[in-house]
Amino acid sequence: MKQALTIAGSDSGGGAGIQADLKTFHAHGVFGTSVITAVTAQNTVAVSQAFDLPTDLIKAQLDAVLSDFDISAAKTGMLSSAEIIRAVADSLRDWKFKSLVIDPVMISKSGYKLLRNDAIESLQKELIPMALVVTPNIHEAEILTRMEIDSPERMHDAARKIHDLGCKNVIVKGGHAGFNRATDILFDGENIHTFESWFVETKSVHGTGCTFSAAITARLALGESVLKAVRHAKKYITETIENAPSIGSGHGPTHHFYFLTPDDFMKKHG
Repeated sequence: MKQALTIAGSDSGGGAGIQADLKTFHAHGVFGTSVITAVTAQNTVAVSQAFDLPTDLIKAQLDAVLSDFDISAAKTGMLSSAEIIRAVADSLRDWKFKSLVIDPVMISKSGYKLLRNDAIESLQKELIPMALVVTPNIHEAEILTRMEIDSPERMHDAARKIHDLGCKNVIVKGGHAGFNRATDILFDGENIHTFESWFVETKSVHGTGCTFSAAITARLALGESVLKAVRHAKKYITETIENAPSIGSGHGPTHHFYFLTPDDFMKKHG
């Protein structure tokens, strides 16, 4: 069984972060392991508090996982400080880890800052150059590039600029942009690939960035190319949103196992 790793924060609401990543891995038939960087108090309405774990404990978790499991691909999520980013980057370099997806998580949907301003440079210099894939949304891409993105053409420009930081592939996600279609673009250093889907009228979009990047990670762990992994991840995230349960009073979670029902389980185990 293929194995993947998520390095991210814990979401007590279960819709984002470590919890969303592990659900996504397992939905793709990949065994998930985890390194928790922070514990957050959050639900579908807001993040009310967050606590960073000590960097020595984060590195100990990484060493424990990478020394025992055969990790085919890994992803990062919430890495809130420059110290945590450096600790993660140092450990991954020590283990010579290559198949890495960076989701540059910066702010929650409720506006809670998940990446400190003084950590952005560390993200750009320490971690992004190590990445096989970087997956910023429009707002994150604007911060990384210091440019306004108001058109698909500007998404292309931003992807190229982020690629110049040293990563191999950049996906700029356009779901926040207000275009006619939910448009994401992938730049592989030579070509731009466009992925479009319909918009789903729902508030259940909590953790979509985590889920999308985790789906890419799972597909990479299964041996797919980046292009094929992104194509499958785009389809998966669209369907998790389309089938989202009505949970919570704010931005609810998506449905990571939309293809299963309680009846399916009971027929086999009931």
